[in-house]
Amino acid sequence: MTTIDPVIDPTSDYDIFDPQYLLDPFPTIEQIRQSSCPVAHTERWGGSWMPTRYADIVAVAQEHDVFTSRQILVTGPPDGQEPEGAYAGVAAPPISSDPPEHHWHRRLILPFFAPQAVAKYEHITRDLCNELIDRFIDNGEADSAADYAQQIPVRVIATMLGVPTDMSDTFTGWVRGVLEAGLVDQEVRLAARGNILGFFFEQVADRQANPREDDLITTLLNSEIDGQKVPVEYVMGVCNLMLVAGVDTTWSSIGASLWHLAQHPEHRQQLRDDPELWPAAVEELLRAYAPVTMARIVDRDIDFQGCPMKAGDRVLMSFPAANRDPEQFENPNEVIFDREHNRHVAFGAGIHRCAGSNLARLELRVALQTWLERIPEFELADPSTVTWAGGQVRGTRIAKVKF
Repeated sequence: MTTIDPVIDPTSDYDIFDPQYLLDPFPTIEQIRQSSCPVAHTERWGGSWMPTRYADIVAVAQEHDVFTSRQILVTGPPDGQEPEGAYAGVAAPPISSDPPEHHWHRRLILPFFAPQAVAKYEHITRDLCNELIDRFIDNGEADSAADYAQQIPVRVIATMLGVPTDMSDTFTGWVRGVLEAGLVDQEVRLAARGNILGFFFEQVADRQANPREDDLITTLLNSEIDGQKVPVEYVMGVCNLMLVAGVDTTWSSIGASLWHLAQHPEHRQQLRDDPELWPAAVEELLRAYAPVTMARIVDRDIDFQGCPMKAGDRVLMSFPAANRDPEQFENPNEVIFDREHNRHVAFGAGIHRCAGSNLARLELRVALQTWLERIPEFELADPSTVTWAGGQVRGTRIAKVKF
């Protein structure tokens, strides 16, 4: 069994997979932020820098000419030294692309995620949530993460993509292979990536042979840029992005929000007393439990906030850290549903701000509303048994509740 050295000073040796950091990263983040060097560095997991202040994280997100998106995973070998395995030309546009390609990469998918476009998935999501609750409500207990939160986004995304929803468990395994086990085991990640892209290669080939009406993949295949059909690799990459980025992030937000509500009956009562508070409550839960940390690769040597970053270095944008910065948010560690100023960055910032944010908000709101309608009173069965995934996406993986 491999022994991992304990973290002594997180400003110069942080570990995003340290058990205590996974359980609760915010004390470590605050320690770094209050130190003389609020941009931490580590040699662990391939090496990286990690800003902890809101302003610095937003600056990294916005300065895309310096901090590029050619690698977005939080771990891995140095820039340009990681094998891509099968389907080497397929990435995850637009999140993995830089200008000028990023502009058309993003423009083509935005219509699918406009408010009026995602609104049609509300009843589908609500029906799904009720169906899931029907399975366990008579038991008086459930795993709010595994039995509920993790079951919702994968089925919604499968519906959007026009692929079988009964493959949801398979899709979930692939996604976790990329964003959980694959972050610390390259072979696992490459195998999961190969499974995902192999599946979508077959789906794209099927649409090419048998185009479908009102089908996202068919629509993308028929799209043109400057009079030319978009590359098949782009279509596969968008499908890859929607599955990997659209599933784990949202189920993590749902799971963390339920974990919070299980411990705060006053917040459940607040939502019952004032249903108009829901939009603000969703934004506050997104702020407090932002799941995503993204990586950028430094394009050229630069001094950033006194840190000598070299070309090829990895920089982690911890959006959870940004959203708990006391310079930006008053009482940042408190969940305040009627918070007046809430410019959170749970969905990122700059040109790569999450294109699917409207869908994610809808899924989070509907999942929580439906749960509270059906199960208004609940609590954690045993807080000590709750487990969290982290690194790239932080959220509950086991969170048993009783009601």
